[in-house]
Amino acid sequence: MGEALQGKTVVVVGQGNGIARAVTILARSQGARVVVAGRDKARLAAAYHDTGIDAEVVDVTADSSIAALAQRLGPVDHVVSAVSARARGRLDELERASLLKSFDTKVIGPLMLTKYFAAQINRGGSFVLFWGFPAFKINVGFLGVSITDGAVDFLTRSLAVEVAPIRVNAISPGVIDSGAWDSLDEQGKRDHFENVSRTNLAHRIGTAEDVADAALFAMTNTFVTGVTLKVDGGQHLT
Repeated sequence: MGEALQGKTVVVVGQGNGIARAVTILARSQGARVVVAGRDKARLAAAYHDTGIDAEVVDVTADSSIAALAQRLGPVDHVVSAVSARARGRLDELERASLLKSFDTKVIGPLMLTKYFAAQINRGGSFVLFWGFPAFKINVGFLGVSITDGAVDFLTRSLAVEVAPIRVNAISPGVIDSGAWDSLDEQGKRDHFENVSRTNLAHRIGTAEDVADAALFAMTNTFVTGVTLKVDGGQHLT
């Protein structure tokens, strides 16, 4: 076990799998007490068997829920927002409801988490947000995802100025084998991963642990704020 987060409290908002799970496990291995928070408290609690990991309920689309979580937890050191809701589809397939849900969850949600937790972040603490590569690598069928992720990019920089000296950074994962692509059939997923592995500069698919390592850096390097760490194997350069 490392000590990079020894004695710290880290709040991870998201589901109990994929990237959120990897961040939780890494933070715990570095000595942190971790609070995992999401809509399904029972499911989150069942996902971990560690007395140093507590589960809480929160709905990031409801201000009262976020405020109540902040009040229950009191002072914390880091808040990691790994929430996601994607509005995928071509322009003629997009619906207002899915776009609003995506924006409310991934942009306004982290903004309100920052609003309600900022006053109780301990010295040296931070917020870590997530947005994906479609914001800078445009593809047909990802319009809704691109504009939402682009908003998180601007949100990260704006919040870093707004709440300084509390730090605010973001992680932008590329194609990661974290369960996000499991909606594809087995052959489709394999073909997609092989194509990405051929074209990115690392020549492999990323893992949730790759992303968690970047989140740990964002939490522990106290001279980094207002930046996005691209964990994409150089995909943004191709």
